[in-house]
Amino acid sequence: MLFNSFAFCFIFFPLVTAGYFLLPHRHRWVLLLAASCWFYMAFVPVYILILAFTIAVDYAAGLLIEGSGGRRRKAWLVASIVANLGVLAFFKYYAFLDGTLAALLQAAGIAYTPTDLGILLPIGLSFHTFQSLSYTIEVYRGHQRAERRPGIFALYVMFYPQLVAGPIERPGNLLNQLDHVHRWDHARVVHGLQQMLWGFFKKLVIADRCAVVVDHVYADPSAFGGAATLLATCLFALQIYCDFSGYTDIALGAARVMGFNLMVNFRTPYRSASISEFWSRWHISLSSWFRDYVYIPLGGNRVVRWRWYMNLLLVFLLSGLWHGASWTYVAWGGLHGLYLVGAIVLAGPRDRLARLVGLDRRPALNHALAVLVTVLLVVVGWVFFRAATFADAWAVLGSWADPAAFWKGFGGMVRTLGAGILLTTVLLAIAFIGLDPWADAVAKGDRRIAWRPVRYAYFGTLLAACLVLGQYGAAMFIYFQF
Repeated sequence: MLFNSFAFCFIFFPLVTAGYFLLPHRHRWVLLLAASCWFYMAFVPVYILILAFTIAVDYAAGLLIEGSGGRRRKAWLVASIVANLGVLAFFKYYAFLDGTLAALLQAAGIAYTPTDLGILLPIGLSFHTFQSLSYTIEVYRGHQRAERRPGIFALYVMFYPQLVAGPIERPGNLLNQLDHVHRWDHARVVHGLQQMLWGFFKKLVIADRCAVVVDHVYADPSAFGGAATLLATCLFALQIYCDFSGYTDIALGAARVMGFNLMVNFRTPYRSASISEFWSRWHISLSSWFRDYVYIPLGGNRVVRWRWYMNLLLVFLLSGLWHGASWTYVAWGGLHGLYLVGAIVLAGPRDRLARLVGLDRRPALNHALAVLVTVLLVVVGWVFFRAATFADAWAVLGSWADPAAFWKGFGGMVRTLGAGILLTTVLLAIAFIGLDPWADAVAKGDRRIAWRPVRYAYFGTLLAACLVLGQYGAAMFIYFQF
């Protein structure tokens, strides 16, 4: 079920929320678990069996890990990891690995035909797999007691607001909240609804409008010059942020209405002054997951320098692969890994250059330039994330370096999409960029608008914008495919 659907907004969410507060606390988990199952089965019903398998495996693994010692304790953790990653590999990466093997064998002159099993990727598989894994790892580390109630553990994995696109929760936060008694709190409910409205605005008014231009250009990038591809790529940077953070705001808001506090997943990432800072602000639940369960166990930065660089590259290559079964995603992750390694290697020369030109004496200008460079690097990375193939990615990047064909296809794009639609999209994007940090803080409960009539007028304007300017048709959220 999509958040931006009539069924969710006017039937599912109101009924589940009302039922939650009307039921006694001891029965609420049953309602939430049933609602979460219904929510997930609205996509492909049979795939709930995959969720049931991973839930059963990790529920049993948690108990066995806690009740064991020594090698047996580690063996049960490994069994949980293998089972979870095995399911993920089969459904998400089988076709990718089989196709890659076929290409390698054909390059070596060996005939091999990939086998199409007709596998459909379950919605949100990577998200709930990582969330379930975090539970068994935390039990193994002794940071979390094993949950003995199977229904409560199932709800931890399946909690509907963040089931299909995160944030990827940890048991220390969400699982422990399932025992809390949440009473109706008018101020909290209002703040939750306001955050949901902000999420709907970002999705319907910004992301889905940008998508019209982005999809048109990236359908055939070679038909366009630098002007069109640069505009489309910049709009995609905004689209993916508003689409994903919009989903997260709706999820956090819906949970907040019922009294649950989910982890923050975004902190205005395009205001970052470095790639490292960007990843502390973008998809925080995933970047912190890789930090805690991959990067630090590999030794992090507490190893010799070349191993440190390899740890960074490996983590970001895996992050790219987590996003999708395609080499373009791997390239996107690897590029960010190279950015981080490059920042470490060039830290000294960069500081010396700043002192030489006097930027060290102008911190505001220095910071602004750092933000600009960071955004440019991120935008280049998004080309590989959005492009369907490497050929398309090279076509986009090549168009930026060809001034002779800079305006190629731009006039046709304007005529096809409509000058009014294109201008409206660009103006909305510019306005959003200026307002985002302030508006995001307000939506999350920062009372920067103290006078209630002005506050309600502001959120009323957001609602009107969703109704008048929103792109309807229940467009899928981008991160559902991961």
